[in-house]
Amino acid sequence: MDAGLVVLVVGCAALCGLATLPAASVVARLPEPAGPPARREDEAAKPTYAEIGSARGLRLGAVVVAAALGALFAAVVGASWSLVLLLVLVPPGVVLAYVDLRTRMLPNRLVFPAYAVLVPLALLSRPVTGDWDGVVGAALGWGVGGGFFLLVWLLSPASMGYGDVRLAGLIGIVLGHLGWASALVGLWSGLVLGGVGGLLLRSLDRRRSRAYPLGPFLLLGVVVGVLLGPAAGSWALMRP
Repeated sequence: MDAGLVVLVVGCAALCGLATLPAASVVARLPEPAGPPARREDEAAKPTYAEIGSARGLRLGAVVVAAALGALFAAVVGASWSLVLLLVLVPPGVVLAYVDLRTRMLPNRLVFPAYAVLVPLALLSRPVTGDWDGVVGAALGWGVGGGFFLLVWLLSPASMGYGDVRLAGLIGIVLGHLGWASALVGLWSGLVLGGVGGLLLRSLDRRRSRAYPLGPFLLLGVVVGVLLGPAAGSWALMRP
């Protein structure tokens, strides 16, 4: 690893770690969902966001995970505009994964601001890089990722929440900017990992209902897409 890449990796790790420092306070200040609580006869009541935000070790854990992801993405992707989008996704992604794991909810207060930043950044890749590939890829990733998960949600609302549909679109923008193969591998991996993870969660906790958090697995699929997407794309193009 040359000196330039080392500086990039360390810098990206530091940026993601610092950006995730407010994670605990951000979670604690999230507004509680409106309306009557859902009936959950076979599970303990969901903790409040204030309780989740005060969890011991949340701040340190979020910073460590975010820093590790920032370093990994920098080492794999290198200095590029796609790396910028990945780094922007890391802090809200880490927080969303934790909140969904605890509550099975993906708050709009975290998802919508990520859209508000990532969509303009994807569009800016045209004047920055001089080509349309990133913009077109991000648009296709958004449409394919969000559209497919929307179709699944419409056909089987019990299989996922609409928050997962929004998150899939967000992931599609980021991975689509990196490349079509990364987007397809990442989104598909997230769905498969969610199915396997759901079975494991239910086997470990017999009291758990059929519902389980999909968001953390979709976000884990981003890592898979970044690591394996380019190789999968090269393999597909080399096939006769």
